[in-house]
Amino acid sequence: MEFIDLKAQYRALKPAIDARIAAVLDHGRYIMGPEIGELEERLAAYVDVPHCISVASGTEALLIALMALGVGPGDEVITTPFTFAATAEVIALVGATPVFVDIDIADCNIDATLIEAAITPATKAIMPVSLYGQCADMDAINAIALRHGLTVIEDAAQSFGATYKGRRSCGVSTIGCTSFFPSKPLGCYGDGGAIFTTDAGLAQAMREIRVHGQSKRYQHDRVGVGGRLDTLQAAILLAKLDTFEEEVEARTTIGDRYLSMLADVPGVRTIRVAKDRTSVWGQFTVLVEDREAVVASLKADGVPTAVHYPIPLHRQRAYVDNCRIVGSLGNSDQAASKVLSIPMHPFMDDAVQAGIVAEMAKCTS
Repeated sequence: MEFIDLKAQYRALKPAIDARIAAVLDHGRYIMGPEIGELEERLAAYVDVPHCISVASGTEALLIALMALGVGPGDEVITTPFTFAATAEVIALVGATPVFVDIDIADCNIDATLIEAAITPATKAIMPVSLYGQCADMDAINAIALRHGLTVIEDAAQSFGATYKGRRSCGVSTIGCTSFFPSKPLGCYGDGGAIFTTDAGLAQAMREIRVHGQSKRYQHDRVGVGGRLDTLQAAILLAKLDTFEEEVEARTTIGDRYLSMLADVPGVRTIRVAKDRTSVWGQFTVLVEDREAVVASLKADGVPTAVHYPIPLHRQRAYVDNCRIVGSLGNSDQAASKVLSIPMHPFMDDAVQAGIVAEMAKCTS
């Protein structure tokens, strides 16, 4: 059994993917080839924002966004400790301080009601994470940011394709950043990412930063990075975009089926999806007691699992002395001890899913 079945996806899309790759090999423009512009136009249209900047990874997207905003030493960025390290990593890399506030245990996203108390004169931005494929309460977060003159950067690495009150993830704040890591809802065959914004000035800055700060060849107007997306990866994403909405619908169906089937399983608590938003289930994650025993039992029955994430960032050696904590982070600690991700991909059939749920019921009851 596959945790994420990328081979099934490739088999379904093989002719289109192979043709796109062959076209790049034929024209030979491996860096900033024509597929880059085509991809950015299609992604911007999908999210319904005017600007998309493709980049080398989701991490690079967050880093470039912070650099474009001028975030640096002495500044603070408010975020969640219950996320992948990249979220805090980029804040530290620009010399700023990650400020951690707790999550809502119901959906494992940042608790918007706790953000305002964390704001100080040093605060420059708020970085909510759309964890497991569902946006945080973006309207509440944007309202706080507006009151205090801050910028919101959505870390949408797991939620591309999800909606919040009818708007696409990546288009619900000043800046949205996503990842095209192979396991993501829209994934390439290596690293990749994109930044979305409605702000033309920020878009221009981010385009320059991704090419070493160049406004034109060999004219460096700002400090930048080597953050371009490879043309081959853009070609693969273009092929996948043709059927992406079908995969989003399949993910929604499979996620809803999991929620329904697991609702009455003792010892399993599912992630709540708010009525005003959708999830693309970048991971299908539940909370269980005695996780080690559950993992061992599922492994013995051939069901692969993963833990996203076992140690919250405020307890990681890299950040324990390099962050500011506001209030209790008890929900983050609780989630880290209980979360368990089970197989999820758009090619999962009903029988396989029913079998996974049956094994879950057997080992959690």
